[in-house]
Amino acid sequence: MAMTEATEMDGDLTRVINSVSRDKNLDKAIIIDALEQAVLHAARRDYGATADLEAHYNEENNEIELFQFRTVVEDVADEVREISVPEAHKLDPEAAVGDALGIKLDTGSFGRIAAQSAKQIIVQKVRDAERAQIYEEFKDRTGEVLSGHVRRFERNDIIVDLGRTEAVIPYREQMPTERYRVKDRITGYVLEVKRSSRGPQIIMSRAHPGFLVRLFEQHVTEIYDGIVTIESAARDPGHRSKIAVYSRDPSVDPVGACVGMKGARVQAVVQELNGEKIDIVPWDKDPARLVCNALAPAQVSKVIVDDGNHSMEVIVGDDQLSLAIGKRGQNVRLAAQLTGWRLDIKSEGKLEQELVGAKVSVANIPGIGPMRASNSRCLLDDLFSIRLFHIQ
Repeated sequence: MAMTEATEMDGDLTRVINSVSRDKNLDKAIIIDALEQAVLHAARRDYGATADLEAHYNEENNEIELFQFRTVVEDVADEVREISVPEAHKLDPEAAVGDALGIKLDTGSFGRIAAQSAKQIIVQKVRDAERAQIYEEFKDRTGEVLSGHVRRFERNDIIVDLGRTEAVIPYREQMPTERYRVKDRITGYVLEVKRSSRGPQIIMSRAHPGFLVRLFEQHVTEIYDGIVTIESAARDPGHRSKIAVYSRDPSVDPVGACVGMKGARVQAVVQELNGEKIDIVPWDKDPARLVCNALAPAQVSKVIVDDGNHSMEVIVGDDQLSLAIGKRGQNVRLAAQLTGWRLDIKSEGKLEQELVGAKVSVANIPGIGPMRASNSRCLLDDLFSIRLFHIQ
């Protein structure tokens, strides 16, 4: 910015301040402070770093006024910070030794380099203020769902245009079954908002279970109102997910509320997730029954609970084994994530084989014999604090 540009700006400074404040959505005080700091920086190039300088915006005169303060002394030792009595009397006849005189300086005398430096300071301060404002706007929005458009790709990350700022969806937070192009609309779950040297960094995800929960909150009125709650959620992003739901109102079916009339509600979520299959199961405070619900559509015969190891041995019919495990173990893996228990799926046939082997081993123990060995299941339960649930 040459000095002619600076002079033109000074000529209509109020208009410039109002324009920048409006365009950047920043407080006028921030713009004025940036201008004052820029003038001070430019002045120090001419008057030195030790000069006592102050800059103030004069709204009536529509200009940034610059003052140099010098102390009145008998003998001047520092020309920059001190002024002699005769020189002081030329400015103020009543000046006395020890007084600090504020001398107004001509900002039009600054050189091109100083003016350019001032312009850079103004730009940087406005940018910093804008970044701080954006951070304040988004810092409390963690856990929300935001929508924008794909602006560009950096390596495998997606950069999303949110309007006033950008967000990033890292590769690990993307759904492997999706492909996007520039300008495509995209929605994501805000994982984190943090400061960085390049401004606020907003991390979004489409793979996080929280994204699934927020989508159901948007489409299911009972969840939004707090009548139905999602107690747990698990996802294999892009392929399949499970949620466990509970109703605070006995008259409201939590699963039916999430599915909606003719499946409209769940289909709206499935569409947002580009075809990801969703299993909705009723939540139960009994862990064993919750595991049985979570393994749906497989039918469970028995559950052996090992509280000490926080694990369960789930027994299913021989024809239900592959269904309970799922393709590549997907069903049992999601059920384990949903319930928080370590699960081991076994068929009834394999369990019987193991029990026969156990009875033989117990019968060979001195003092046990075949009769007591036939009740080996109870002996094992007592020994390992294992609970057996027969599912009706």
